[in-house]
Amino acid sequence: MVPRFRNFLRLSAIVAVIPAILWPSLAMSEVATDWLEGPKADIRLISATTAVGDLETIPLGIEVRLDDGWKTYWRSPGDAGIPPYVDWEKSGNLATAAFQWPAPVRFNYYDLETFGYENQVVFPVNAQLRNVGEAVSLRATVDLLICDDVCIPHTFQASLDLPAGPANPSEFANLIDRYQNQVPGDGSRAGLIFEGADVSGTNVKPLIRTAFRADTPFQTPDLLVEGSGDVVFSNPDFEFLEDGRVVLASVTAEDIFGEGAPVDLESDPLVFTLIDGARSIEASVTPLAGGLAHVDTGGLAITTLLSIMALALIGGLILNLMPCVLPVISIKLLSVVSHGGGDPKEVRLGFLATTAGIVVSFLALASLAVGVKWAGVAVGWGIQFQQPIFIVTLVVILTLFAANMWGLFEVRLPGKVSDVAVAAGNKSSLSGQFFQGAFATVLATPCTAPFLGTSIGFALSRGPVEIYSIFLALGVGMALPFILVALFPMLATKLPRPGPWMNGLKKFLSLALIATAVWLLTVMAVQVSVAAAVVVAALMAAIFALFALRNRVPEKTGRMLGAGVFAAAILAFVVPTALPALGIGVRDQSQVAALDEAWIPFDQAAIPALVAQGNVVFVDVTADWCITCQVNKKRVLETRAMLDVFERGDVVLMRADWTKPNDTIAQYLASFSRFGIPFNVIYGPESPRGVVLPELLSSNAVFAGLTQAGLTTAVAEK
Repeated sequence: MVPRFRNFLRLSAIVAVIPAILWPSLAMSEVATDWLEGPKADIRLISATTAVGDLETIPLGIEVRLDDGWKTYWRSPGDAGIPPYVDWEKSGNLATAAFQWPAPVRFNYYDLETFGYENQVVFPVNAQLRNVGEAVSLRATVDLLICDDVCIPHTFQASLDLPAGPANPSEFANLIDRYQNQVPGDGSRAGLIFEGADVSGTNVKPLIRTAFRADTPFQTPDLLVEGSGDVVFSNPDFEFLEDGRVVLASVTAEDIFGEGAPVDLESDPLVFTLIDGARSIEASVTPLAGGLAHVDTGGLAITTLLSIMALALIGGLILNLMPCVLPVISIKLLSVVSHGGGDPKEVRLGFLATTAGIVVSFLALASLAVGVKWAGVAVGWGIQFQQPIFIVTLVVILTLFAANMWGLFEVRLPGKVSDVAVAAGNKSSLSGQFFQGAFATVLATPCTAPFLGTSIGFALSRGPVEIYSIFLALGVGMALPFILVALFPMLATKLPRPGPWMNGLKKFLSLALIATAVWLLTVMAVQVSVAAAVVVAALMAAIFALFALRNRVPEKTGRMLGAGVFAAAILAFVVPTALPALGIGVRDQSQVAALDEAWIPFDQAAIPALVAQGNVVFVDVTADWCITCQVNKKRVLETRAMLDVFERGDVVLMRADWTKPNDTIAQYLASFSRFGIPFNVIYGPESPRGVVLPELLSSNAVFAGLTQAGLTTAVAEK
């Protein structure tokens, strides 16, 4: 070969190799800025792609390199520090730039606690282009605070231009992706599930508990809680269940100014970030009482039991103000009045008897719950109102009470019916006073949900000790007014002495009993038929009329009328069964459904498929005998404004009617460790396991649940 030609080949080879040698540096200059150096910290802007291609969003990163011992901060820095801030205002073809936060580390410095990063961190940035396919000019002003024993603020100016053309992965793609995977999300990629959050205790220093589940056992979890700027949270305490696959994290909340100021946990949802090594999860939710009722928390701490008992005590006290208990309160008020100026000993014994009736009745209900649970049968609070015979029993008793208070109940009825009714209205009978307490307890059960749902649900999901303890607290709470009078009988004896004026008061107070009987008959109209309710109402009116006639006829005729009262009462028990058997008054279910066309019947099996299709499903478990359910419907669910929100968001409305016994609904409630109603839960793409709402609904609670479930459009438009 000619030497000259050989030299030419060598030169060509060298020229060909030069681009290959220089390519890494050339490529870096296109997808990353140079390191911008500062005291103790350097940064650069990097891109995961070499060009914009046809991407709407370009993955970027702000890489921070810190000297040993120095740190920068998370979005919620803790007791000190300022989080990084980036200004993209001078950029071209950039619509938005979403700054993301990898899971931080907890730092302790003397009495200060902060959250942030050390050594190295990459903050992922999702840059959305204004015009897809066109080059983007990135101009970032980065404000960064780094701290050790002292703090140093930095301001960096970073510029990076990405051209039009194929969006090939850059050498920084894996680095950005690695830190992107460290940004807490819904936990699906990390095998984590957020089970919920609840709150207990007072509003001065409430206890907040969260539960998380993992595919593999937790190792070293940490929980970060973010709320309004006026609330601070304690370090978390952890309890591990199910061989470490479930972790319960507890924190207390306190007003930043201290001094016993109440803590507001309802205005804005709290953000819970759980970090366990390389995996993390984030959830935004407003903690609610009973929010973890569906989670088997294993062993029960005595403090938790005491807090639930305190809640039950308060709820039992509030029951005295509920309309369900008003009839018995009316009877008791007459009893108090009748003692005006009387013997304090007699007053004390009477009120202690009523107290005993309430407490013993709650303990009897607890025993029933324990027995039913032991037998493996689903337990439900207030389910006795599902039985028409029980409804008739209450209606008959209320009618007898009202007749007695009207002065019509002057003779003994045949059998034991008269004995019970007379005893209940007899001020001198301790058994009657005991019966008043028991009767109040029975009537109270459909009114308990707003105040006792958490306590009862908690009790029924536990063992005998918890059930008896909580039901005892319920009974004592409801009996507190009667206990107070028993302790201080002069409260009753100071009242005016009995006189003719009491007859008018009796008639007035009896209206509460009649109103309750009418409400019970409306429940029967749904359970059986309108015809059955009308017939029973007519029989009760006949009892009133027969009592009135008894005082105007001879004694022999009066006995016949007494037999007629007994017959009317017995016939009332036959009606709920006899009329449907004869085909009289059977409801046309298609007509009933047409009245509720916005709602579809409950179908638990269909919910996962609906959610998989991107739907949000709102489940309402209700019953006609549930007073709180009707309040929720009138105040929230069936308002025109709320139905418009449901319609705009294309929410599937599903109603489970528990007016009659239904094992499917009972088992569904039990799956959430709930045993009473109302019960509302929202399913959606973001919460396939369901978002449980509070018993007493508000529009804000529903909107928050819809948002958590993944519905945004309708809520934004509300």
